[in-house]
Amino acid sequence: MIARHLTLGIGAVSLMIAPALTQEALVTYKAMSPEIALDLARTSLLSCRKSGFQVAVAVVDRFGVVQVMLRDRFAGPHTPSTATNKAWTAVTFRTNTTDLIALTQPGMPQAGLRSLPGAVVLGGGVLVEAGGSLIGAVGVSGAPGGDADDVCARAGIEAINDKIDF
Repeated sequence: MIARHLTLGIGAVSLMIAPALTQEALVTYKAMSPEIALDLARTSLLSCRKSGFQVAVAVVDRFGVVQVMLRDRFAGPHTPSTATNKAWTAVTFRTNTTDLIALTQPGMPQAGLRSLPGAVVLGGGVLVEAGGSLIGAVGVSGAPGGDADDVCARAGIEAINDKIDF
């Protein structure tokens, strides 16, 4: 008799839990279209070019996967991988890379981030957000300093803001 009640109790509990689990089984999120990612990269590159800088620009999705990579013809050979890793670092740690510089200095609790494979803690990796949701990041490499890379990345984001605002 006790075993029968225990079996019924477990069955009833599993029926109550099942709807809660199915609600969490799927997640909805926004993503940039390839056209928007290309506009972002192109505008960032053109912003740097107008300032006289030859750069590479990478746009990654919210998961850090590259959507677009552009390299200006005279940008250094290291710039595509550096731009990609800046964007990946920003989206992975949900923090603009310029902000990570102070947080990862030697002696700080997050200092170990600098030694992770692929992490680049230099200015130029900027998060792309729309409607309070993270949708990706842009990385720029090749301008003379991370602050100039940041300016180009932000110019690209500004150019697409009206298209991604929801």
